[in-house]
Amino acid sequence: MPDQESSQILRALPSVDALLRTPEAQALREQTGAPRLTALARAVTEELRAALQAQPGQAARANGDVTRASLLAEAVKRLAHSVEQDSSKNLRRVINATGVILHTNLGRAPLSQAARLAVSREAASYCTLEYDIETGARGRRGAHAEDLLAELTGAESALVVNNCAAAALLTLSALARDGETLVSRGELVEIGGDFRVPDVMAQSGTRMVEVGTTNRTKLSDYARFVNEATRLIMRVHPSNYRIVGFTSAPALAELAGLAHDSGLLLYEDAGSGALFDLAPYGLSGEPVIRDSIAGGADIVTFSGDKLLGGAQAGLVVGRRELVERLRKSPLYRALRADKLALAALEATLEAYRRNAHLSEVPALRMLAQASEELEKRLRAFTRRLRSRVKSDVLVFESVAGESAIGGGSAPTTHPRTTLLALKHRTLSAAALEEALRRAPMPVIARILDDRVVLDLRTVAAEEESELLDALLSLP
Repeated sequence: MPDQESSQILRALPSVDALLRTPEAQALREQTGAPRLTALARAVTEELRAALQAQPGQAARANGDVTRASLLAEAVKRLAHSVEQDSSKNLRRVINATGVILHTNLGRAPLSQAARLAVSREAASYCTLEYDIETGARGRRGAHAEDLLAELTGAESALVVNNCAAAALLTLSALARDGETLVSRGELVEIGGDFRVPDVMAQSGTRMVEVGTTNRTKLSDYARFVNEATRLIMRVHPSNYRIVGFTSAPALAELAGLAHDSGLLLYEDAGSGALFDLAPYGLSGEPVIRDSIAGGADIVTFSGDKLLGGAQAGLVVGRRELVERLRKSPLYRALRADKLALAALEATLEAYRRNAHLSEVPALRMLAQASEELEKRLRAFTRRLRSRVKSDVLVFESVAGESAIGGGSAPTTHPRTTLLALKHRTLSAAALEEALRRAPMPVIARILDDRVVLDLRTVAAEEESELLDALLSLP
């Protein structure tokens, strides 16, 4: 294309102001705000300019006679797409059809109805975060949640911070800074998101002393390294990591005996942390916090948004004087939980107190759901789908499968389930998965044996209609 023709096309490019004055841009202004829309419009015009400069001849052939009107129309189209992409970055509700109960990328445990109401009705406005209505004086942040935690675990006291890594950092910093902490080599794990036990220990200011071997650590291994600089014996639940075969490790009560006989403290990082025995639901090997306290642990930390089924939080329970040392640490203020998390945590713990946790806490309800019940739900859903979808467009069948716990918990536990396996007449499995992900109500699925599969274990009953709508909206 001659340079003169290229220059004419570039001169026909709409200005940012011209693009923003179009009816389409005006309609988008309220959605994004004027400053953001202006920035997107500027990026669109520069993108269009670069495309024309890179291949002017191809642009002319693709658009016929390139005119100011055609370039403006293209810019409007690109601006609308940019706004759509920008909006997709917002935090949005999705339907989790992966069967992974504690899906870290999707926010781990979904909140119970009571927890959602506590956040929206009680905590979202002014609330009694640090105010005592009875006395009119300043109150203790998280007092009710902490009292519930102590009651449910049998501990003397409790503290809430913003996540489990923060709880570990605070505990090690307050109780073992400038001293040594003994930990088994087999427990120096990475628990996802680059959370590594040795890194947290180094950040806390304690000196990590490795004892034993990767697969076998004896009580005598700990005893050999106890000296006047030792402050803690630390026990770490491996969460998403398991060593099998020729293995051994001291029981918690044995470690507690050694620690206390040596004038030391025993700290257990329980990871996911369960408030009751989950073995009847196929999930064994997870520490029950009450058992850890009864077994002699002085301090135990665990997560609020995993097996407990509440909001993201780091939970600390243990001896009163030790918990108060953590509370008085300067680090606590930087790590404390906010009012929304505390409200959700309170409501979740109240369900445990009323012994209603299996019916009210979604993550526990999903875990306890029997495979026979899931098969029955899927049969009913399949009948609804078959009555409304064109059989020559979407082919589907029920197949046996497995769900997962997720969230770094129980890597060897895979509850039995029944999956809905989908194939589309024109879309590949990857394209079908993408189409569901981009639906007005995004559906997150997985691909298995070149088919998209949906697991109703992680789909709430009230979400089934939305899931059906998403399937019916497929091209």
